[in-house]
Parts: sequence; C-alpha cells; structure tokens
Amino acid sequence: MIKRKMLSHEFLVRVRYADTDQMGMVYYGNYARYYEIGRVELMRSIGLSYADFEKNLGVIMPVTAMRIRYLRPALYDEMIRIKTSLRKLPQRDFHFYTEIFDSNNKLLNAADVTLCFLDAKNRNRIETPKALVDAMVAHWPK
Repeated sequence: MIKRKMLSHEFLVRVRYADTDQMGMVYYGNYARYYEIGRVELMRSIGLSYADFEKNLGVIMPVTAMRIRYLRPALYDEMIRIKTSLRKLPQRDFHFYTEIFDSNNKLLNAADVTLCFLDAKNRNRIETPKALVDAMVAHWPK
C-alpha cells in the first residue's frame, strides 16, 4: 500500500443540541460548519489564520464547491473527530478533504471542499498567496 504524503490535522468537537434535528442527529446542512472548523484549525496548526489573510493580506477564500458523503449520523452530545487534510499544495484552488469520525473511530461523513482566492477589495480572483504556500511547504511531511 502506498502511503500518500499530505498535511493533516485533527480536532475534537462535541455535537451541540443546536446542531441536531428532531431525531437528535446532526442536521445535514450543519456539516459545512464542521468542515470550516477543520479548515480553520488546520491552518492555525501551521501558524496561519483566516483573519490574518483577510486583514493583513487582503485575501478572502470563498467556498466554490462541496461534495459530501453522508454515511452515518453524528448524534447529540457525541464527541466527534474532524480530520482535515490537504493532499496537495494549493495552486489556483484550495482543496480540503474532511472526514468526521465518531468516538468508536467509525467514519460518519466525508467531504471534498474547494475554495478559491479573491482580492478582498475588488473580489477579483487572484493567485494563491505566496505566504500560504511557503507556510504549507514548511510543514509538509517529508
């Protein structure tokens, strides 16, 4: 088996009541928040923050696509593990792969989320910020 080199980060979150539907399962639309938590925490783990990109670099990163697989429900008050990975360095787009596991390590949900880079002032598409690539290269598994 070939082991793929990628940058990954894991973060634990307890499912809140507000995230669930009448059946006590995470409402399908709320998974996008979990993906965002994963992205933000992965970036923070290598010393970057979305707030800094917006404030200091004038870059915003909107989601342009999201492909989701719902396998099992996450349940109210359950501790879930959000594993977010980058399988390649960002080029024109930023591709995150997120998996959500329950406390028994069963895969509940998986998603591919794509973001692009925009100039915060004029909203025009821009190239991947060099600061982002440099930070990722520095933390990329050898």
